[in-house]
Amino acid sequence: MTWLWLRFCGRNMKNRMRVGIGYDVHPLTPGRRLVLGGVDIPFDRGLSGWSDADALTHAIIDALLGAAALGDIGNHFPPGEPQYKDIPSLVLLERVRNKLAEKGWQVENIDATVVAEWPRLSDFIDRMRQQLSQTLGIAPDQVSVKASTSARLGFMGRGEGIAVWAVAMIASIST
Repeated sequence: MTWLWLRFCGRNMKNRMRVGIGYDVHPLTPGRRLVLGGVDIPFDRGLSGWSDADALTHAIIDALLGAAALGDIGNHFPPGEPQYKDIPSLVLLERVRNKLAEKGWQVENIDATVVAEWPRLSDFIDRMRQQLSQTLGIAPDQVSVKASTSARLGFMGRGEGIAVWAVAMIASIST
């Protein structure tokens, strides 16, 4: 009986849930603000990039687009295009959420890890989760943001940049 139930559920669950992985990295540079998850982080440097360079939001965007098989952030919001110069990445995230909805998908959950030796991010995690969940139209408990270091190894360990990995689960709106 169990194998029959699993076989039935497996057939009905096909294409109803999908998972995507996103990654982004930006160098730290003087003269820029540091934005992660839509939150301004007080620091002497910010991330270099065409938009606001919010690596956390960019990794989430790529995870969502990947889950829906819609390409990547560069396909949808190419660097060098004037309309994306210094644009808040939360605006781009909202556009991706709308693209997903148009294709029949909704965001189920996000899990992301920010890797940075400095600054310490623990005091900002809850605000990041709030901003991201509000933009995605989901509850804060559906968004996990963690901070880690690279144990002072590599470019991140030397404080030269910040990297982010993100995983997203989406579900079909039509059941």
